Amino acid sequence: MKKRLLCLLLVLLQLPIFALAENVENSLVVGMVSLESRTPEIRPLTPNEAGVMSLYNVVYESLVTIDDNGVPQPYVAQTWSQTGSGNTWTFTLRDDVKFSDGTPLTAADVKASLDYILKLANDSEATDKGFYQSFRYVISSVDAPDDKTLIVKAKEGRDYYGVLYCMTFPIVHATQVDVAGPLGTGPYMITDFKPGNYMYLSANPNWWQMQPQVQEITATFYPNNKALINAYEYGQVDTAFTRSVSASQYKSGINSLSIPYSTRQLEVVLLNHNAFPLDSPKVRQAIRYALNVNLISQNVYMGMTLDADTPVPSDSWLYYDQESTYVYDPDKARALLEEDGWIDMNEDGTLDKVVGEGTKHLFLKLCVYEDPENDVRFETANMVVDMLADVGITAKPTTMDYAQVSEQLKEGAFEIAICAFQMDVVPDYGFMLRKGNTGNYMRYVSSDMTSLIDTLRTNENQTDFAYTSQAIQQQFTYDAPFVCLFYRQGSVLTRKMYTTVRTMREFELLRGIQYFGR
Repeated sequence: MKKRLLCLLLVLLQLPIFALAENVENSLVVGMVSLESRTPEIRPLTPNEAGVMSLYNVVYESLVTIDDNGVPQPYVAQTWSQTGSGNTWTFTLRDDVKFSDGTPLTAADVKASLDYILKLANDSEATDKGFYQSFRYVISSVDAPDDKTLIVKAKEGRDYYGVLYCMTFPIVHATQVDVAGPLGTGPYMITDFKPGNYMYLSANPNWWQMQPQVQEITATFYPNNKALINAYEYGQVDTAFTRSVSASQYKSGINSLSIPYSTRQLEVVLLNHNAFPLDSPKVRQAIRYALNVNLISQNVYMGMTLDADTPVPSDSWLYYDQESTYVYDPDKARALLEEDGWIDMNEDGTLDKVVGEGTKHLFLKLCVYEDPENDVRFETANMVVDMLADVGITAKPTTMDYAQVSEQLKEGAFEIAICAFQMDVVPDYGFMLRKGNTGNYMRYVSSDMTSLIDTLRTNENQTDFAYTSQAIQQQFTYDAPFVCLFYRQGSVLTRKMYTTVRTMREFELLRGIQYFGR
């Protein structure tokens, strides 16, 4: 009963917020950052910009959609089934889906789209393997035995529920996979496009569902976030998509809304397990207890973050809320360091430890990658240094460019690094937690974690997948392979309400516009 009352209260609390902005009518003007050099052509299978992907998302549809809870649901694929212990997935397409020119969608179109993605992802000579490059680790092959049936074979060792998340790729006409401006089956179609300036979308008269209330979407492109926010401030656009922390100054008011959206960018403090004393779990745990993540979020990122004690975001259906999750506790950090043998022998503020015949000082080198247009990580590094000093750890920060930090991580030539992971649509964290994998820059080795990752990749149904994900989070908390700070958030600033979806996500910020007003 208490849970039901709480849900009702949350709904009631949300109602006034949506009433603050004017409901959209038949058109919407959206502003976003987009550069001609990044998106010179309409290429939905090889996108390069997050904002433009939100436009693609209402033009090109997928077999599977991800609902507000993060769970795969049927879309262009009406049903699916799996055989061979999750190795083979069979999708049955809807009968009524057409491209914007009236041509019926067939399984051959889906196969051609996925084959194009896989070919690029598996091209050993390609320097850019595309946004969907991780599919090469999950999908082995795809076949279309008839117009309405698609058969997807999973890679060996990836016979699992995660295959469904890969089925969210955009579908284009089979003859246009390598052509600019291909046909789509979505609620809208692109009617005009000038790179770096604008993109016009109009309602697709051949869409398989009821026609949307919003008949036209005008996307206006800006070179940077400053220009975009100025445009919103002066009423040049109805809505602005931005990840700039300066958007935090805009609060929901009488005529405007500020709606947070989640991104896949996980901000982290990486710890090199091959570097003394970070090979000790107690030292790693102490570092996590020493960091006041909430203070970093509020002071540096202006609260535009989403909690993440582990790589699983707190708004995910897979998130496991652990009572023992780390919270800021410098006294606990000091106690763990003392248990590991660290004391301040000469009272200089830095802890020391007798190792063999000598004495080691708790001094760590910290490298940080800085975005030229945003100094949030440098500010974060300064706060981390102060917090570590408070528990007796001396850290010296060094600012590098992206290439330098990447090289340090690959070579394992670092002790602590502040950076970020761009997470995949598939909620599988083996790339960073399994021994020897490409994203395991920490040189983290755990037979228990490896076993859990391997088990996850054999879970064919939702229940087992969630159970193993829970165990992975528990193991992560115990081992402390690195420190999760939080996921970055962006803001949808809007004067016109155009959707009622509960969860706003990067790459699909127009999700639900086709159903608004019905």
